[in-house]
Amino acid sequence: MSEALPYQYVVLRCVPRVDREEFVNVGVVLYCQAADFLGVTWHCDADRLHAVDPSLVVDRVCDALAFVDGVCAGDERAGALADQPLSQRFGFLKAPKSTVLQPGPVHGGLTSDPARELDHLFTRLVG
Repeated sequence: MSEALPYQYVVLRCVPRVDREEFVNVGVVLYCQAADFLGVTWHCDADRLHAVDPSLVVDRVCDALAFVDGVCAGDERAGALADQPLSQRFGFLKAPKSTVLQPGPVHGGLTSDPARELDHLFTRLVG
């Protein structure tokens, strides 16, 4: 068995109307410093999102999630964040924001395969 590496993750939530405190889980960001890994998996289910807020523009949520993709990948979609170390990029992604896309609390665990763990968490927490 491979060495178990510590990781942290946050669930990304779409919160269309903060005043109602309702949300839909739309993604998971996982950071594993020991494996030099920062990744995200996400999916916007328009039907689920519109059940919470029929006026929500789902394309805007997808654009915000594509930005998160860019931050994790360190590409041009992330702007100046692309040049930051993975730990700082994860720090940015896990920070609470007052936008439609918000991170949940930080959780942790151990894994020998961060990418596989990200897929597992996504399936379990987002569906």
